[in-house]
Amino acid sequence: MRETLAQILFEPVRIGTLDLPNRIVMAPMSRRFSQDGVMPPAYVDYYRRRAAADVGLILSECAGVDHASARRLPSYPSFHGAEALSRWREVIDAVHEAGGRMMPQIWHAGATKIAGSEPNPQVDPASPSGLFMPIDGQGGDAVMATRPMSDSAIADVVAAFGQAAADACALGFDGVEIHGAHGYLIDQFLWPAMNLRADHYGANGAESATRFAAEIVAECRRRTTPDFPLFFRFSQWKQQDYAATLASGPAALEALLRPLVDAGVTLFHCSLRRYWEAAFAGDPLTLAGWTSRISGLPVCTVGSVGLDTAFGAQDRGTGDGYRSRPASLDGLVTLFERGEFDLVAVGRALISDPLWAQKVRQGRIDAHKPYSTADLETLY
Repeated sequence: MRETLAQILFEPVRIGTLDLPNRIVMAPMSRRFSQDGVMPPAYVDYYRRRAAADVGLILSECAGVDHASARRLPSYPSFHGAEALSRWREVIDAVHEAGGRMMPQIWHAGATKIAGSEPNPQVDPASPSGLFMPIDGQGGDAVMATRPMSDSAIADVVAAFGQAAADACALGFDGVEIHGAHGYLIDQFLWPAMNLRADHYGANGAESATRFAAEIVAECRRRTTPDFPLFFRFSQWKQQDYAATLASGPAALEALLRPLVDAGVTLFHCSLRRYWEAAFAGDPLTLAGWTSRISGLPVCTVGSVGLDTAFGAQDRGTGDGYRSRPASLDGLVTLFERGEFDLVAVGRALISDPLWAQKVRQGRIDAHKPYSTADLETLY
């Protein structure tokens, strides 16, 4: 007998040592309301509101580690410093009081930080090969952002991620997510078009391309506990190129994932623009499905869940910004029944409708609110 959506999504699940009441995750959508890296008090209620409305696990927006070039703008939160960490403690205490679970997503912007921009305009961006954009393959010049990172600079970033994980553990968070997707620093090392190094961190082989990411995972594991949940988010697509790929097939994906499994990842978070799309030609499995099969670890999927347009698409002429309407969730049932993933992350829909998960549990999917970019102007 085919299970209902609510039955599937509200089945409890254990991820490592973390018990979750359901399969719904709040995706780490950037809101950028921080002042010099410190979140305003409104974030406390923002996250608590969703925890109280049946979201099983909350992933925070990306938060910069303690490295001078980690954040793109002052409005991104920091995950270091007494004032910033004090606010993060308020957030996790509020989420726990509401019965929720939460992890910060720790992050380094890499070459997406524009040279000379705040914060720390005197500090150059970080990049494996000095590139901001890949060489276009059409005879054009590479878009240079900075100098390639030295081994000592790489070690500093690895240590900063480890410290952030240690702070998250000490503050009482339920784990951390390492942001290795979307063309940011870790992903720039994984992405052959951006990593032109010829050394032991180069992309000339899958193991060396993954070395930086694996060192970060291992350092986060070393600085926490053997069972502290470590999620790793990765993507085929990049903000610099929606059509980019890290892995051309299952063998390449296995070469990417295996060092991260060995380093101590608990769960892989597979970021897609459309969660239902097949990863490779000739097989219907999604990226999440292949990741589950290859790694043997729990997997979270994400990408336009419950909305009728993909992330980054434009729907003009509505009069109040780009809008995306609620869409059927039947595809989730099919993929859950195929065992392709264990958790499903919801991003834009939960920005506009904090009661999204609660309405699913109650069978009130038709009451979901549409998403509008106008909703990004407030923190509710």
